[in-house]
Amino acid sequence: MNNGFVTQEIKNNIAEITFGTPKSNSLPGEILEKLAKTILESGKDQNVKAILLKSKGEKAFCAGASFDELLEIEELEKSKIFFGGFAKVLNAMRNCGKLVIVRVQGKTTGGGVGIACAADYCFATKDSAMALTELNLGIGPFVIGPFVERKIGKSAYSAMSVDADFRSADWCEKHDVYHSVSENIEKMDEKINAFMEKLSSRSSDALALIKKVSWEGTEHFDQLMPERILMSASLILEDSAKENIGKIKERLRAK
Repeated sequence: MNNGFVTQEIKNNIAEITFGTPKSNSLPGEILEKLAKTILESGKDQNVKAILLKSKGEKAFCAGASFDELLEIEELEKSKIFFGGFAKVLNAMRNCGKLVIVRVQGKTTGGGVGIACAADYCFATKDSAMALTELNLGIGPFVIGPFVERKIGKSAYSAMSVDADFRSADWCEKHDVYHSVSENIEKMDEKINAFMEKLSSRSSDALALIKKVSWEGTEHFDQLMPERILMSASLILEDSAKENIGKIKERLRAK
């Protein structure tokens, strides 16, 4: 049991989807599946004009893949299913037909960066630094790569992939990942509430067409995914990757 959850609440024509897990909102396969399904279901709901996607708590937004689950994977097919879960979530955000607004309240790494970059509009706090830390594990940000590169460009994406360093919220705003950065969570939520209230009164058809136009040119993402999934799925099975994950878990426990 991962004790994670995905909830959905529809109010004022907005579907508010919240996910959470005990370890910095890291994502196991079961939660990835639920998240993708909930996003697509919200997209089909005629009463929904936009989706607000957020995670629980006031600290980390999302720590990416669940280390516990990564350590348990020993077969390629299971590994492909796990990394395919991230592809499902990001493609659900891309294909659901509704604008997806993401709320980032703290640091985010790995797959969480992919979620922020797949947003149609993203709110964050000044503490919301982000990093692509996959190389520390012995893999790379292959599955989320097309979504990150679309937002920040190939050069910046390559640099983030190689150095695995955190970028500040200011950097993320300048590189169009964040569209609004607030001093704290309270001020961010005030902005989000006002923004979602405006969206709830807008034309559903206009919002849907804005979504469609903004994702033009990404149709090839579907063809990229199987190869990208295989890259990560294969590398994570190597002994060196398991050792890296174990060492990182030990350091986190020692803090």
